[in-house]
Amino acid sequence: MSAKKHSETKAPKKPFFRRRKIHILLIIVGVLIICRIILPYVLLHYANKRLANMPGYYGHVDDLDLSLYRGAYKLKNLYLDKLDSSTNVRTKFFNVKLIDLSLEWAALFHGRLVGKVDLETPTLLITKDKTDASKVVQDTSNFRTLFKSFMPLKVNRLVVNHGNIHYLDSGSVPRVDIFMTETYVLADNLSNVSDSSKLPSIIHSSADMSGGIMHFDMRLNPLSADPLFEMKAKLENADITRFNDFFLAYGSFDIHKGNFGLYTEFSAADGKFIGYVKPVIKDLDVVGPEAHKHGLLHLLWEDMVGAAGILLRNHPHDQIATKIPIEGTFKKLDNIDTWSAIAILLRNAFIQALIPSIDNEISINSINNPPQDEKKEGFFKKVFGKKQ
Repeated sequence: MSAKKHSETKAPKKPFFRRRKIHILLIIVGVLIICRIILPYVLLHYANKRLANMPGYYGHVDDLDLSLYRGAYKLKNLYLDKLDSSTNVRTKFFNVKLIDLSLEWAALFHGRLVGKVDLETPTLLITKDKTDASKVVQDTSNFRTLFKSFMPLKVNRLVVNHGNIHYLDSGSVPRVDIFMTETYVLADNLSNVSDSSKLPSIIHSSADMSGGIMHFDMRLNPLSADPLFEMKAKLENADITRFNDFFLAYGSFDIHKGNFGLYTEFSAADGKFIGYVKPVIKDLDVVGPEAHKHGLLHLLWEDMVGAAGILLRNHPHDQIATKIPIEGTFKKLDNIDTWSAIAILLRNAFIQALIPSIDNEISINSINNPPQDEKKEGFFKKVFGKKQ
């Protein structure tokens, strides 16, 4: 009887402990909610402090949005200006509407903790200025340090949508602005998560440029001690008249009509690289009806450029083209074969037109086994070919 009464007197303690656990749980939930509300402001303050005090740059971000459920956060309306090393003048360098930095959940299935970055509507401005060249490496290193402070994980996937890239020379006459728009970039497996081949990572890019389309494809090993990659790129159907500010500023002539294409391949391994650049111009007309407005000397110069274009044109295909072999090491450029370029230019003009496409002849195996050993050939053999 006494044992029964003793047990009955201790029974009311259970609701007390249950209420205490509920109170603790509510306190934890409340703290998490408060942290969730405050944390974006803390991170935004930290981001702007880092951007404002970065050597060589000055930046600001308008807003930061946190997504805990997917392990991500977003930076909205970020800009980064470059500071001239000698004058401290700010020059627009980079801005982006949205950066999404997140954990790549798919990589967890491969046992790797890595991140991915998505950039929406970024603009990169490459400006020709008088920045102290000795500071370039230091500034670039600081920029990488800044990026790592925002993304502590190794980046395995990078996507760029609707990007813009400009090359500006505000000091030239006329002002030069060459740009690519609607740039798309996909860089995947940068941390070698899902592929263990020699070239596990891929970069694919496309963009609109001067009425034409640019395509860029690369396979690489970013973890290699020496650069190790295979790259192909082409620009097709560009309106060459849209480069007239460039031609006037650097060549003192402009072009009335023409279509421009560029094809290139490069590979690198063992500290060396090999490749070529093949420019192709079709339907070229240098001297237009407006040429006389620039003065007699300008008109004579354009006549000379136009005459050279006619002389070196392959008339059945109405094109001017050459192929410039380039090879060397990353410590010292060994050879941009000027004579080969001239020889191929003449061969395209008088013997056989170059095909306006990528030749698919360069790979990492080409580093020690070039596709054609034209260096040992004479100039006329390069022009007329082996059979002739």
